[in-house]
Amino acid sequence: MEAFVVVAEFRVWPERLADFLEAARDDAQHSLADEPGCRQFDVAQPQGEDGTVVFYEVYDSRAAFDVHLQTPHLKRFRAAFPSFILEERPVRFLHRHYP
Repeated sequence: MEAFVVVAEFRVWPERLADFLEAARDDAQHSLADEPGCRQFDVAQPQGEDGTVVFYEVYDSRAAFDVHLQTPHLKRFRAAFPSFILEERPVRFLHRHYP
C-alpha cells in the first residue's frame, strides 16, 4: 500500500538541541497516539551532523497529513521551535511504494 511521506530537516543551535528534541518528542508521540492516519514518526540525527535533526513521517494519505497540520501538538511544536533552530530546510513530500 502506498503511503504519504514527509521529510523535514532542521539545523539546531547546539545549546538548544535538548530542548528541540523534547519538543520533537512531544509532537512525534502525540502524532502516533492521537492521529489514526499517522503510521510512523521518526526523529533522527545524521551521523556526524550533531546539529541536524530529521523527521521522517509516514501517513496513510495527504489528507491524513493535512489533519496533522491542524493538531494542538503540532501547534505547540511550531510555537516552541523557532528559538531552537538555525535553519528549517524545505520539507520534502514523497510517496512510499514499499513496504
